[in-house]
Amino acid sequence: MDVITELTHVAPYAIGLSLPVALLGAGLLYVLRWRSLATALTVLVLTPLLATLAGVLGVTGFMFGPLLTTVVVICTAVGVVTVPVAVLLGRNVARRSVWEREAHARERAAEASRRELVAWISHDLRTPLAGIRAMAEALADGVVEEREEVCAYATHIRAETERLSAMVDDLFELSRITAGAVRLEFSAVPLLDVVNEVVAVAAPLARHRDVELRTADSDWPVVLGSDPELARVLRNLLSNAIRHTPARGSVVLSAGAEDGQAWVRVDDSCGGIPPEELERVFDVAYRGDRARRDDSAGAGLGLAIARGLVQAHHGTITAHNHGPGCRFEVRLPLAPADRGGLP
Repeated sequence: MDVITELTHVAPYAIGLSLPVALLGAGLLYVLRWRSLATALTVLVLTPLLATLAGVLGVTGFMFGPLLTTVVVICTAVGVVTVPVAVLLGRNVARRSVWEREAHARERAAEASRRELVAWISHDLRTPLAGIRAMAEALADGVVEEREEVCAYATHIRAETERLSAMVDDLFELSRITAGAVRLEFSAVPLLDVVNEVVAVAAPLARHRDVELRTADSDWPVVLGSDPELARVLRNLLSNAIRHTPARGSVVLSAGAEDGQAWVRVDDSCGGIPPEELERVFDVAYRGDRARRDDSAGAGLGLAIARGLVQAHHGTITAHNHGPGCRFEVRLPLAPADRGGLP
């Protein structure tokens, strides 16, 4: 009965002074809801401590006695320990929350990219397959009998088959890159040798589209990399540049070294890329509106493959508008023996 009487007498004072402090803390948390998580946790820790102290002050009638002194010392000690811990925990939780949001955003972007890839690849596969099927049926049914027409149909079937084969090869290469299964054998690779090989392969396409393809007078460095993969990167960049350069335009390759890295640039005359598309040109299966209207534009995998292979070489690849077109620049580590020649 004495305990109940004491609680009945003390409770109104304790609640009367601690409740406003608790409500003030709740309001402060609401105001700071968009601030850092560490700040919110600090307020969350201090609010019950201050509410407890306010309740004790109300119960003791603001009389500074041994009980009040003990409570103040305890609350101060608890605050000294818990506030730094709250700040550290808040920062850790905030970092984890940011990481989780970024991970979810990456997953959503990857899923959207996969859906886009499946849609576009399905369309790009369906078109040549339909043509091959129609021409094969025409040959089988005897609709085409003249030797010249039969040869023309066979030539078209072969061209479409090679196009399908190239798309399948690109898909396989991209799957290896995204799965982290690319294993490179690094060695000293002279860029001039790689460029000469790639230019020789791309020259017929450039002549067919009436595009001038040339290499600038440059100091061609020696890089640390894998010859086949570097050739694949430059082939993809050249093919992309030639395909988007209008007739009587030019595509120029140049190279050099600076800041301990080698650089290779492919400049075209495509007229530039809209700023909103520059950030997406290396995305899987992304093609600009102009490319989507061009049946020869490919499946939009070349630049994504180039980026993956460059990253596997511990390098970087960028794109920006330059002069009459755009510039794709690849930066690669120099071969150890070539570093000494840097200024």
